[in-house]
Amino acid sequence: MKLLKDILYKAGIVEVVGSTNLAITSLTFDSRNIEKDSLFIAIKGTQSDGHVYINDVISKGTIAVLCEEFPAELNEKITYVKVLDSSAALGIVASNFYDNPSEKLKLIGVTGTNGKTTTVTLLFNLFKKLGYKVGLLSTVKNQINNDVLLSTHTTPDAIQLNALLRQMLEKGCTHCFMEVSSHAVVQNRINGIHFIGGVFTNITHDHLDYHKTFDAYIKAKKRFFDLLGRNAFALTNKDDANGEVMLQNAKATKKTYSLRSMADFKCKVIENQFSGLLLNIDNQEVWSKLIGSFNAYNLLAVYATAVLLKEDKTNVLTTLSSLSSVEGRFQYIRTDNGIIGIVDYAHTPDALQNVLKTISDIRSGNEQVISVVGCGGDRDASKRPIMAKIACDLSNKVILTSDNPRSEDPDAIIKQMQQGVDAVNNKKTISITERSEAIKTACSYAKPGDIILIAGKGHEKYQEIRGVKHDFDDMLVLQDNLKLFEK
Repeated sequence: MKLLKDILYKAGIVEVVGSTNLAITSLTFDSRNIEKDSLFIAIKGTQSDGHVYINDVISKGTIAVLCEEFPAELNEKITYVKVLDSSAALGIVASNFYDNPSEKLKLIGVTGTNGKTTTVTLLFNLFKKLGYKVGLLSTVKNQINNDVLLSTHTTPDAIQLNALLRQMLEKGCTHCFMEVSSHAVVQNRINGIHFIGGVFTNITHDHLDYHKTFDAYIKAKKRFFDLLGRNAFALTNKDDANGEVMLQNAKATKKTYSLRSMADFKCKVIENQFSGLLLNIDNQEVWSKLIGSFNAYNLLAVYATAVLLKEDKTNVLTTLSSLSSVEGRFQYIRTDNGIIGIVDYAHTPDALQNVLKTISDIRSGNEQVISVVGCGGDRDASKRPIMAKIACDLSNKVILTSDNPRSEDPDAIIKQMQQGVDAVNNKKTISITERSEAIKTACSYAKPGDIILIAGKGHEKYQEIRGVKHDFDDMLVLQDNLKLFEK
């Protein structure tokens, strides 16, 4: 419970009607979740306008309303606060309500198209092993020390975010590692949040269904770095074409990492095998259980972040070598007769290409690569034929299938993918809508030594079809079918 006048600090107030000397018990921008003596923040969203529900929330117990436009008739028992942008103000009032927890933590934000989840999870596990109490906010899960919480968005909304950060503080956390999505930046979900560091992994074709243009997508990522303060650091992948764009005009201390050029933090891949990576990081050799050059970038970003947080380099490298891969990120199994099955979250052209190129780098050349690939519904449709083409160009056999079709017709999605399959690749490509049947077919094709890639869903334990989530785990389905066809 806090006084309204304290919650409104720095919220950009235009006008107030009523008293701000009120005790507020909770915040909400969802008219369905109203508690007695709450503050309702009316936001103009893409689906609905919270201003429409102001009178409704008042009848349910709201005592104060923050909005961009006052209702035609004001209730004399209610306090109304007008701001220029209620979406931007939400983050400020949420931070104030929870006593600005981000200012009391060492909070690191990681953004980029690919590698965010792996990087924040490795950082979380690294700092736990270094003896710290740590928080994690990721696509896969949110975690406070050993307590795992379900994650529904890459970045929670501003109220949930501050509530989680407050819980972390109360449980003794000193650090938190957090994925920052482009949606979260544009939707002001990180407004009012204090980051001590920001990390950029890469940027490739994704989310154009939301951002419309690649330039808008880049600007959304860059805005995160523009928001960092002078006491923070901005760490970017110099090998990415837009890596140094992120640092332009940033106030934070600028640092770079690279596998291919001069940078503040350097790494070279010495060996790349299914058993792991041998790396040279800042002139020291380190072995990692992770696989592929894309993970070399992730590991280098983790190392650089830890060093920028003043951790001992030798301790970091020693601990880094003990860390395992993240669930659903190049997660692989090997049968007794040598068939290798890989599950990966690759759901963008660049991520799929990285995984298949990693397989190509490691394979001996005699085995088949059999890829099962789908594309999600209600998302950027332009990447569908591109992903099919990449799968065909870098695989011996390809099965196009359903991913999470959501509200779309899965067959229609597959037809769009087929547009990327040329006449040469058509002979090695089939389409099977039912994902479990597609995985079963891939396993039936495999001979000893072959490699099966199941791409797109990774850690997800469901398949969303026509708005309904059904239990589905790529790894379990793969394991069951490999046993069925093991020769």
